[in-house]
Amino acid sequence: MLVAGDNFGCGSSREHAPWALLQFGFQAVVSTSFADIFKQNSLKNGLLPIVVPADAHAALLESPGAVVKVDLAAQTLTLPDGRVVEFLIDPFSRHCLLEGVDELGYILQQEAAIATYEAKRVGSVNTLA
Repeated sequence: MLVAGDNFGCGSSREHAPWALLQFGFQAVVSTSFADIFKQNSLKNGLLPIVVPADAHAALLESPGAVVKVDLAAQTLTLPDGRVVEFLIDPFSRHCLLEGVDELGYILQQEAAIATYEAKRVGSVNTLA
């Protein structure tokens, strides 16, 4: 986990920044705020951006190398002192991260439902005229 400064990712408009962090071994980045494009690119590529209050951020900066616990399912971060901080993540991104899929992987998970819908839809490409 990387503990980063305010508005982390500002100026990063490509997916290369999250790719680099992931390739370096980071699975999450903690900050008080993220640039919107960086945050979305991170979520789409499997890097978890965690927004925490300033006091929690300061506690992490004061404890380099400390062990923390990230619980994505519960949306919590447990700090080295045992304090639990909740963080927000949109339900779709949370689902994709927990399932280990990207947007295309999510669509592929819906294949049966899509096929059922297409089979019933009038004018479907799967029906003969």
